[in-house]
Amino acid sequence: MNFNEVIKSNKQNIKNIIRLITKEDNEDIEQEVYLKIWKNSDKYKEKGSIKSWISTITKNTSLDYLKSAYHKISQTSTSDEYTVTNIKDKKTSPDDNVIKLERQKTIINAINSLKPKFKEVIIMCEINDYSYEECAQKLKCPLGTVKSRIYNAKKELAEKLKDLL
Repeated sequence: MNFNEVIKSNKQNIKNIIRLITKEDNEDIEQEVYLKIWKNSDKYKEKGSIKSWISTITKNTSLDYLKSAYHKISQTSTSDEYTVTNIKDKKTSPDDNVIKLERQKTIINAINSLKPKFKEVIIMCEINDYSYEECAQKLKCPLGTVKSRIYNAKKELAEKLKDLL
């Protein structure tokens, strides 16, 4: 599955579903949908159309947003103080987008610069949501080794990314 092609061909559909369900353009939900598609791409079975699969992920993510505590607080707040603090700026400036992209590149570069055994466990556990046990089974190593590698990888990443924290 070519992730870039999938996103390009489904981007407008994703935006439309989010707008239909939430009654707003919400880039946070859109980013979460892309992340879920990427994380779960290995779980996609080519029995149905990929567009249906992506639409289902988008619909569920949008519904989860509507159920979330953040959304409920922002919808029920009537005090001026809460209203002002809960207003989201829906327009992002080009500078914000550049900063966001640079931040993402920095994180990706930091992960890529890890030792292979650290990079492997970070990607499996933190990006692909494998449990430590599943990771240990796939790597055919003890659970303690996985935990140790995760700890050391996170320690290295924290040092490399301290400017972002």
